[in-house]
Amino acid sequence: MNILVVSQYFWPENFRINDLVQEWLKRGHAVTVLTGKPNYPDGKTFDTYRADPSAFAHFEGAAVHRVPMLARGTGALRLMLNYASFVAGACATGPWKLRRVRPDVIFVFEPSPVTVGLPAVLLGRLKRCPVVFWALDLWPETLAAVGVVRNPRLLAGVARLVRFIYDRCTLVLGQSRAFLPSIAQHCSDPSKVRYFPSWAEAVFSAAPDQPAPEVAADAAAFSVLFAGNVGDAQDFPAILDAAERLKHRRDIRWLIVGDGRRSAWLQEQVRERGLGERVLLLGRFPVERMPSFYEHADALLVSLRKDPTFSMTIPGKVQSYLAAGKPLLGMLDGEGADVIRRAGAGLACPAGDAGALADAVQRLAALPPDERRAMGDRGRAFALREFDRGTLMDRMNDLLEEARALYHPKGQA
Repeated sequence: MNILVVSQYFWPENFRINDLVQEWLKRGHAVTVLTGKPNYPDGKTFDTYRADPSAFAHFEGAAVHRVPMLARGTGALRLMLNYASFVAGACATGPWKLRRVRPDVIFVFEPSPVTVGLPAVLLGRLKRCPVVFWALDLWPETLAAVGVVRNPRLLAGVARLVRFIYDRCTLVLGQSRAFLPSIAQHCSDPSKVRYFPSWAEAVFSAAPDQPAPEVAADAAAFSVLFAGNVGDAQDFPAILDAAERLKHRRDIRWLIVGDGRRSAWLQEQVRERGLGERVLLLGRFPVERMPSFYEHADALLVSLRKDPTFSMTIPGKVQSYLAAGKPLLGMLDGEGADVIRRAGAGLACPAGDAGALADAVQRLAALPPDERRAMGDRGRAFALREFDRGTLMDRMNDLLEEARALYHPKGQA
């Protein structure tokens, strides 16, 4: 099969689409990627890319075409311009860059924004092939949840845009079952909606050669590790409130591996609250390094702000955490919390409840090591049942074949 991937984010940025492309190539598919210039999450184009763009023109055998776009920068306005510039760049230059590509299917990777679907829809028309859209974020709901857009008329306009995109896709995939009703209400034909969750990359199931040297070993400390994006959705104010409540516990430390739009704020708050010895900000590392940091963790933390939209989300790190075989601490509602509880893999408390998170940390720290290991084992077993990579890759292949079978050019809206 010849697969064209349209994604605003791609290698050397760290997203699951990289792993998916690798798997397609291993299975003998031909893959072409249309993407932007790497600038996530720092907001500026990667220095390595600027130094030699040609070094990033191929990925594991896939041709990578990059379109002109404005880097994310800082601030909401710059972010909106980043989104718009990718659409403009992809629509203006994509058809020419891909003039010799004859895809059987176009696959859209959408962690956000939904506008990535616009150039995909255009290319679907030009190439006369089906478009499969994988929604890992809900628009316009997420815009309202993080406060980026509050105007009801503007939100209604975004909803119309979402319907325009979904109606021109052959299949729309939702990353959690709770996503499906929301996606369906934006589709004229709800029968095109399918459930397809994330998986844990294989790297998280492998034991590292040694623990990360960037973290001082401390056998007496109970280490809570957060890995991933440091943004508004992750509710770091509540995490810091919990850390402050436990400031007197010299045996509890918080390890933050990652960065994002709230990194500067986080650094300032850690300093102002006098948490420098308890909250260690370690910065961003390649995904391949994550297991070595997990080795230092007694519990892995996942959090989302309190909002109905976020309660429908299973953060991608949940699958990775489960596969790592470590206990989970969840400060979130809905689907994500339900996964932790059903797996018996740790403790979950309500989103935004710093006091409950602090209590959960202390409860987990008080458990015998054998009980925590049992939680981790149950989590790994649950991940194999529910989010097995091989099974999901087979399922994805079936979905692409289904899209090809369902596609009728004259029937597209």
